[in-house]
Amino acid sequence: MAEVDDSNNPISGVAQRYAQALFSLAQEQNVADAVADALGNFAEMIEQSADLERLVLSPVFSAEDQLKAVSALLDKYGFGGITANFIKLVASKRRLFVLPEMIRAFRALNDKAKGVARADVIAAAPLSPDHNAALEQALREVSGGKTVKVNVTVDPSIIGGIVVKLGSRMVDASLKTKLNSLRTRMKEVG
Repeated sequence: MAEVDDSNNPISGVAQRYAQALFSLAQEQNVADAVADALGNFAEMIEQSADLERLVLSPVFSAEDQLKAVSALLDKYGFGGITANFIKLVASKRRLFVLPEMIRAFRALNDKAKGVARADVIAAAPLSPDHNAALEQALREVSGGKTVKVNVTVDPSIIGGIVVKLGSRMVDASLKTKLNSLRTRMKEVG
């Protein structure tokens, strides 16, 4: 399984620095889990709103416009404390477009500190409780005994099997990928 190297990506470097600073502050105040949850909620808001995503990612908006809009959202949805101040700081520094990456980096730092690994699983159909438990156990063994939080997404287009991403490792055991691979090999032969 290939490791991902983001060391030459300047956006990842910025995100990592901001996330590390926020994580240090959150740990000092013993609110790292609360900040991680709040950041996760804000990330979900970005994913679910095309307008908010455009505001966050577009360079067209001025820092003042972004700060004003983000501040109104944070107030409306009850975000406060370190999380709200952090997001406002990021907006005022014209770094809002890096916020999703900062959130991922912060959550990774928090998970590492707690000994937790996250796995994203794509399945063709919902997993039964027994399959989910077996998958969590297998991932716990692969991750060296860490607690594994599994996020399952159902995607019928993979036809069957599963795709598992744990950290920077990925295993694609979907029927769709196997059929595509077989199709490619058949073209090479014929």
